[in-house]
Formats: sequence, C-alpha cells, structure tokens
Amino acid sequence: MSDTPTSAPAGRIVVDGLPIPYETGDTVAVAIMRSGGHPKHGGTVCLGGDCPNCSAIVDGVPYVRTCQTAATPGLMVRRHPAVGNPSFPAVAQPDITRTPVTDHVSVSRASADIVVIGSGPSGVAAATSASADGHSVMVLDAHDGNEVVAIYGGPTVIVRRPEGMLHVHALRVVVATGAAEIHPVCPGNNLRGIVTARAAEQLHAAGINLGNAVSIGNAPVGVPCTPITGIIVRFEGSGSVSAVVTVGDDDVEVTTPCTTAIVGLGLAPRDMLSRMSGGLPVGLVGQAAEKFALPPCPTAGTVCPCSRVEVEDLEGVWARGFHELELVKRASLCGTGTCQGGVCGPHLRAFVAHHSGAEPEMFTARPATRQITLAEASADTYTDVFRRSPLHDEHLALGGQLDRFGGWWRPWNYGNHEVEYWAVREAVSLGDVSTLGKLVVSGPDAVELLERLYPTTVADIKPGRSRYVLLLNERGHLIDDGMICRETDSRFVLTFTSGGAANAEMWVRDWAETWGLQVHILDRTMSLAAINVTGPLAATLLQRVGLVDPPKFLQHRHDTVAGVPCHVMRLSFTGEASFELHHAADRSVELWRALMEAGRDLGIKPHGLQALFGLRLEKGHVIVGMDSELDSTPRRLDMDWAVKMDKPDFLGKTALVRTASLPDHRRLFGFTMEGRAPTEGSPIWSDGNVVGHVASSFTSPLLGHAVMLGWLKHTPFPERVQIDGREASVAQPPFYDPKGRRARA
Repeated sequence: MSDTPTSAPAGRIVVDGLPIPYETGDTVAVAIMRSGGHPKHGGTVCLGGDCPNCSAIVDGVPYVRTCQTAATPGLMVRRHPAVGNPSFPAVAQPDITRTPVTDHVSVSRASADIVVIGSGPSGVAAATSASADGHSVMVLDAHDGNEVVAIYGGPTVIVRRPEGMLHVHALRVVVATGAAEIHPVCPGNNLRGIVTARAAEQLHAAGINLGNAVSIGNAPVGVPCTPITGIIVRFEGSGSVSAVVTVGDDDVEVTTPCTTAIVGLGLAPRDMLSRMSGGLPVGLVGQAAEKFALPPCPTAGTVCPCSRVEVEDLEGVWARGFHELELVKRASLCGTGTCQGGVCGPHLRAFVAHHSGAEPEMFTARPATRQITLAEASADTYTDVFRRSPLHDEHLALGGQLDRFGGWWRPWNYGNHEVEYWAVREAVSLGDVSTLGKLVVSGPDAVELLERLYPTTVADIKPGRSRYVLLLNERGHLIDDGMICRETDSRFVLTFTSGGAANAEMWVRDWAETWGLQVHILDRTMSLAAINVTGPLAATLLQRVGLVDPPKFLQHRHDTVAGVPCHVMRLSFTGEASFELHHAADRSVELWRALMEAGRDLGIKPHGLQALFGLRLEKGHVIVGMDSELDSTPRRLDMDWAVKMDKPDFLGKTALVRTASLPDHRRLFGFTMEGRAPTEGSPIWSDGNVVGHVASSFTSPLLGHAVMLGWLKHTPFPERVQIDGREASVAQPPFYDPKGRRARA
C-alpha cells in the first residue's frame, strides 16, 4: 500500500518511537497503513473493531482497537509484540501500603424503557417502533461516542464515552450491531496486506493507494482491483503478501501476484452483546439476528489470531476426545482472546460441524466486548480487598512497613525488628491486634453450643476467666484457634485468628443453626479494635493510665484505660505479660497515643509482625495456617493437652477416636541450630533424604542461635537433622521461659 497525498497532514502520532503523519478523520490504524505499515504485525485488517489485528498499546493502555481510535496530535502508540502478550506496566519501587493513584473515571447514570445498541437501519427501525408504542428509547452507537462494552444483570448497559462511563438501566435491550466480515483461514493468512472488502472501501475513501490489488469473493464497491475466482488455497509472500493462490472447479492452482489481497468471504452476526446477556430481556434485530452460512471447514492456517491457534491445534484437541464446542474452545484456547471469537468463531463452529455432523451454537461471551481499563471497570467503586485497622495511619506515621497478612494491612516492622523485640522482652511494647476475630455468643444454649464446638471443657470456665481453645472440623483437623472469655453464665466472647475470623463466624453460625440451639451470635471484628500491651513493664504502664489493678493471667474484665472503656484480657502470645485492650474502633487512635505518651520514659516501642513471629516462636506457639497443615490434628501438632477426650462429644471427636490407635508418621517438632535461621520452607534432611520442611524460623537475639518449628514426615523420627547444609537438633518447645513464669508475672 502507498499514500496518495491529497492534502497537508493534520498532525503526527508516534508509533513504536517514530513519528508518522495522519490526515483529518484518520483512525490510528488508517494512519499507520497510510504510512505503509501494519497496525499490528500482520493478519487480515477489517477496520470494523471485530478482530485483534489492529490492537496496540495507546498512551500506555494495551489492547486498544486502533481502528476505532481517532488519531490525535502526539498520541503514543506501541504495537503489541509479534509473539506473546504486551508486558504489564511496571511501577518503580511501588509503595504497596499506599492507595495507587489512578486516572479518575467519572460515572453517570441514565434509564430508559428500551435501549437500542446500533443506529443503522435496523436499529433506527426498532427505536421508531418502540417510540410509537409509547416507550422511552435511548439509542447508543460507538460512532456517536457511546461505545457499549457490556450488558449486566438488570439489564444494565455499560457504555464507554470520552468523558467517562455511562450506566444505563433498561427494561429491555435491542442489539442492532450488524454483522462482521469473515476472515480467511489458510496458510499465509498472517501476512501483511490482507484486508476485508469493507476495509478496502475505507482505505480507498481515505485516499490510500492499495497498489496492485486483487479481490476474491464479494468485491469492494468503487475500489480499483482485479477480481479473481476460486477458493483461496494460500497467501504467498515474505512478511507481506505477494500473491494469492486459488483453486477452481478444475482443481488447478492459479497464482495471482498482488500487493493487496481483498477478501469478501461473507458475514457472521455481530452478536457478542446478546451472547453475554444470559436470560436477560435482550433481543437481536437486523444482520445481528441473521443466520449466515458457515465458512468451509478450515484445513490449515491460523484460526484464532488472538491466541495464535492453528488448525492443527484444533485437530489435536479433537483427537484427544474434546468434541463439544466449549471443550474444543477451552482445550485449544481458540476464542478465549480479546475478540472472543469475533474472527475465529465461524471457523471454530465450521470445524466442529464438519467433524461432528451437527452445527453447534456459538459459545457464551463474557463482558466486556472491548478491553476496558481497570479504572473504567471500577469507576465509582472503591474496594480494598485488604482491610485496614483503625491504627493504619498511626503505623505509617511511626515508619511502619506494612504488608498484607490474614486479609489485613499490618505492620511488618517499624524499621528495626530487633529493637522491637527487645522492647517486648525488656520493657514494654504495643501491638495492633485489631485484626483478631471477635465474636459474642450468648443465650440459654451458649454453653451447649461451645461444648459441642470445642474439644476442651467450657462449662467449668468461671465468669471473668478465659481459656485457650482449638477449633476442629469433623475430621479432627485444626482449622483455627483462639480464646474463650466467659463474661456471665450465658455470655461468652470468642477470639479467632485474623485470617480465620470470617470462616470461624460462619462455622459457629452454621453449627448453631444445624443443632437448633437458642443462641445469639454477634460479630464485632470490625466494630472493636484491640491493642496488645506486652512486656515486663506492661502492668506499670497500664497503672499509669488508670488500670490500677490489672487482671491476673487468663483473667479478663471491663475497665477504663486512659479514659477509654476497654475489655481487658490478660494472656500471652509473646511470652511476656500481655494485656489485650479491646475497645470501640473509633477511640483506638486516642488510646494508642495515650499509651505511647505514658510509656515514653519506659522505652516503649510498637512492634510489628516480624518481631511478634519471632517472640511467639521462642515460646513454641503455633500459627494456624503457617505451622499447621490442612490435615493437622492436635496430636501431630503436639497439642493433645488442649483436647479433653473424656468429654461426651465435640466436633472431630469421632475422627480422633478412630485414628488414636493408628501410627502417625507426621509430626511438628521444634529445632535449634547454631548461626542464623534458615529460610522458612527449607527442606529438612536426614541420611541423605528429605524428611520434612521448616515451617517457621527465627534467629533469637536472646538465645543467640536459631529456633524453628518444622515438620518431620518419615518415621522413625531422627534426633539430629541437616537444614541449609548445617546440623540441627530436635528440641522440645518452648525454647524460652519453659515454665511460663514471665507470662504470669
């Protein structure tokens, strides 16, 4: 193709780093072809937005249909790579704790009885008829700046406009989007210089010289070209088409030289919007509703230009026994690309029809019909899938390095985890434990429910006392752990791990309903924040801020701390005296700041998860999901002490009884070794064989060596192993303060 100048260029766009001119009215694809290039790297160009052969990265956004994008001054275009997908945009040194800054996309909303998509003759006729019947009608067409990209339940029509997104709520939708041209599938169909009849008409109207053009099938209107007959066998050329090889009724191949091959091979309904609507009131009119004849079954060439699926790929899938259209699609990836079958759909159906003897229906389409940006998809919606505690900004102000853990943003450290560690061991420290699950269970059957749920006894817990408990499933496997705090005869507060809170609430509710027990369950995970005050000076700090007589170990009570009403729970996960202060979330910042100020001369520091994980590991405390596995029983975790097998019944007891006499070849053990701790997940070796892996590891500043929890999965269990190329000894946790005197101090 070559340019026949008709006027001075209207401006320039930049394509792959090089400026090229464009004329008034050009799309990006037309401008590229005017300059002698191809909008992608090859393949049939339709200029109708139906195929991926013009998609490129435009101003940083990939998968943009350049045939539907107007050329404007300075537009930056980078073609997708010839092989593979465009790379993800990279952000240098991203701060994952901050909300990403994105382009703001506004959303407007409208409603109409009837929404007609497409303003061609059939769309205008449908709109006119609906208006005559007294309905309010809205007509949407991409050429008018209203590009419909999806239909969702309602139905709700999603429209992309230059000024933002439009969501239209309708009673009924009429799709009048016309038909798409069929692309050729044969050897050489990835060459440059192949265009559809409609595309040839557009290029000719834009003043682009198509050179030595030939046409086969339905000829373009008004375009200088040489018609040829027969069936296309292949396209020849190196990079660009140089000839079309056809065969007629006499089975003799005819080679016709050309620089442009124009194909008019028929039409297929452009019905993707209706195919994504399911059972919604969405109808088709005009060519979008027509049943066109399928093309011949392809025998060679690229069927799906999006995923580069060849005919031989379809044949291989069929030979492996995938004979349904949906299965052929999934097994070959044909039709799973950006155009969702816009090009390959008719050929895929023809292939299945030829091999099965029955013409299959087209597969379901998925929103959106055009690739939209995440900003456009999420316009007017903000969802942070990782929750933030009320102290989120306090952590950032103190230099906290936040990371995602258990569904929350949590401080990993505040710059130096060893400083935080020593504050807990020698002075006083604050930890944000607002993320813990918090459930209130009350009612006349509360004790009955908890006795059935937990493998420990509950009825003997006195008001004001608490107990550590495991939560097991029916198989006797650990699914969570936490505390039971009894407030009255019929009211209990349960705590769960941060990551297990949502599942635990569901678990408790489902079993209460299953057993038909009369209980009231209230989830207070989000309404209550919690601060852990821990360290040998923790009680001193709390006395300064109004807690004159702090509760003893495993006691709890309601009191006022620094003017904030709190549920004070005395326990210990760090190995030191610890007081969890559960309080209203909207007063958390107030309480945190008061505690930090009151403990300034005591050497108070906040601690993050990095220090906390090491502190608890020195005590041998298990973290569910980190140290445990999906089928971990209390015995495998060396936590039989938390299970009372003499109870009448509890969830998982039957399984534990059944397996009690069976040998167990998997156990969680403690390990120690000199030097720095190995990486978590490191294999554990014995006699040249891998016998387990490290679940948790920490280089203990106080003990001066590494401590670990890890799994041994081969019996007999060895007493010495190799980890990270070094000797390690099996040791019984806890590694620090084994009698627990400091926690009870």
